[in-house]
Amino acid sequence: MTIPSLKIGDLTIRIPIVQGGMGVSVSKASLASAVSQAGGLGVIASVGLGEEMDTSIPYMKRSRQALSAEIRKVKQQGLAVGVNVMVALTNFGDMVKTCADEGVDVLFAGAGLPLRLPEYAGDSSMKLVPIISSGRAADVICRSWAKKYSRFPDAIVVEGPMAGGHLGFKLQDLLDGTAADLDSLVRETLVVAKKYSQQAGRAIPVIAAGGVFTGADIARFLNMGASGVQMGTRFVATHECDVSDEYKQSYVDATEDDVAVILSPVGLPARVIKTPFVEKSFGEKQKFQCFYKCLITCDADKANYCIALALLDSSRGHLDTGFPMCGQNVPRIDKIVGVDELMQELVTEAEPLLS
Repeated sequence: MTIPSLKIGDLTIRIPIVQGGMGVSVSKASLASAVSQAGGLGVIASVGLGEEMDTSIPYMKRSRQALSAEIRKVKQQGLAVGVNVMVALTNFGDMVKTCADEGVDVLFAGAGLPLRLPEYAGDSSMKLVPIISSGRAADVICRSWAKKYSRFPDAIVVEGPMAGGHLGFKLQDLLDGTAADLDSLVRETLVVAKKYSQQAGRAIPVIAAGGVFTGADIARFLNMGASGVQMGTRFVATHECDVSDEYKQSYVDATEDDVAVILSPVGLPARVIKTPFVEKSFGEKQKFQCFYKCLITCDADKANYCIALALLDSSRGHLDTGFPMCGQNVPRIDKIVGVDELMQELVTEAEPLLS
């Protein structure tokens, strides 16, 4: 059976694989372009893009300029592009408006409930896709959007506890292994999506994320009723990913003992590869100057370190002053491949298992 396309409104993604938006400077135009060219949907992460620029430029201005530049690199190739914008950003609304102005095809919003997303998007034709970690959150968003804006999500990404980066679960549940598994989360989100699809008069596709690693995983979720999957970790280990070779090699070298869930300075659990900096970050408060004011939940005066700086340093290969974020399956990475090769492998594995 040929793998089905992912349809989000009038947008058709030939291969139902969304590349997860990964900041800071992990998924930019290079990776997003390669994924979209290969038939999936490439996604730029908006957070931290402006930090490659002169920090004397006001944060909001440099963030807008950097995001616009990355979007245009993809759009000028005639490719579809998504952008991930964290709800917790202090400039969330400004980033959404920038995406609308630049003609982004799909906007993904997580790290909080994007209850005002339609307001910021205005009358843009951009598809709006919340990222949630429970069926209850999906229901809250759908009800809120219907009441305030007379609209519904164009799709929903449900992210399980095996995902990388900042996570939408309680730290203790992640450490104890008691957080709900992705299969259960997908099933409950499908129920919510079906309910509101009837009200919307159109399908609301569900996209499974967090721990999707093989074609067999993709087939399992498609057979379950999901319309597509989102994958992040595997796309980091590609030639086209925007991070340094050192960052990518840390994925290849990682063992199960190297993966940890920590409490980020922004108050959210995060899954990372342990580096000397991870241990150091729990100790004495480090001296840093906040150029960013990037996240609502971060108190720079109380934080032991600046996570924006740590992630920017790691993306450049300076793992002594930062750490790579990763999904739980990162120890299964054993080589760096091209995006085309990875996509073909995933489709080849998935198709015989589709029902």
